[in-house]
Amino acid sequence: MTQTSIPAPSLLRLTGLPYFVIAFIARLPFAMMVVGVLTMVVTVRGSLSLGGLTSAAVGLGTALVGPFLGAAADRWGQRVVLALSAVLNAAMLAGFALVVYLPVPDALVLASAFLIGATAPQVSPMSRSRLVTIIAERMPQTQRARTTSATMSYESAADETVFVFGPFLVGILASFIAPWAPIAIASALTLLFVGAFALHPTGRHVSVERGVDGRAPSAVSELFRPALLVVVIGIFGIGLFFGASLTALTSFMADRDAAEQAGLLYGVMGVGSAVLALGVAWLPARFTLHARWLVFAGILVAGAVLFATSTTVTTMVIALALVGVGVGPTIVTQYSLGAARSPRGRSATVMTMLGSGVVVGQAVAAAVTGAVAEGAGTPIAVVLPAVAAAIVLLAGIANRVISPRHH
Repeated sequence: MTQTSIPAPSLLRLTGLPYFVIAFIARLPFAMMVVGVLTMVVTVRGSLSLGGLTSAAVGLGTALVGPFLGAAADRWGQRVVLALSAVLNAAMLAGFALVVYLPVPDALVLASAFLIGATAPQVSPMSRSRLVTIIAERMPQTQRARTTSATMSYESAADETVFVFGPFLVGILASFIAPWAPIAIASALTLLFVGAFALHPTGRHVSVERGVDGRAPSAVSELFRPALLVVVIGIFGIGLFFGASLTALTSFMADRDAAEQAGLLYGVMGVGSAVLALGVAWLPARFTLHARWLVFAGILVAGAVLFATSTTVTTMVIALALVGVGVGPTIVTQYSLGAARSPRGRSATVMTMLGSGVVVGQAVAAAVTGAVAEGAGTPIAVVLPAVAAAIVLLAGIANRVISPRHH
């Protein structure tokens, strides 16, 4: 009698297709928030500077509170944290739409924006953590490395797609309905889809590495090991690049009386980045994570240098396409390293640390680049993305130096 072996379960079978649909839509409100807030404040209050500060306040709230939401999810499970976050964030978005239209001080507008960021559901980091935990605990050892790489590729591509489509959706809703429409739609999507993400069966899963009291077997100090901090610095550099490149590109196009086309050109980088991020899953295992970081960060630097020296829209498009080749795989690699180096029982904390690194970098670079563009002009502003790309590459070099040679 012939014995047939049972095929190992795929991640899709373990989670179900609806999970990926829900998780994809659930991250859309976050992509709409920053641009939606900026658009609404500028349109209603007529102040570009207040709009920029309000967007930064959203990013600051997310950066400061996000890692604590991740730690809470690690301790008590994602379901309760996400459900509470979804309700609070939907309420904060609705409240913000009201505050902006009322004759209240700007400080109240900024405080309201900060609360939007502070209550923002960390869908992307939570999804990564959830899937990594399922892979580690329910899949055969032989499948884990490749499945983790493919998962990080998908998650990064999903983020890139959403962050290209989100601002586009904001523009459509604000133009054809009203300035408050993007915020109202984001509030409804948060309540419905983040709620569904929280209540999905996978949301009940808590890492088996946690004790019965919810405590992690690893110390908090392990979150600050050099091998993990260098990844946080590297992904912070990616955030710096995002913020600097979009702001510098806007200034570059404004000089040509076409500022409204900056988002369209920026999409060239986003689409290319998403496609290349998906392709990382098919790279051979001998092309190690450390080598990938160095190679693709090098491509990012090359694209950033071309960005800084572009004098025509055509060369700028070529620069953005080259940047997309470097940035997508670099993000995938950094998240894969973060997953591999997460202290036991703290994967959600690590993923939210990395997500917050991107947000903080983006907010800081957008503010600095905007000030430089206004004060010193576009020729200086377009150099700043190259500085950010250099930080990413230097972090990759440091990662290679401090990592074991056999990795």
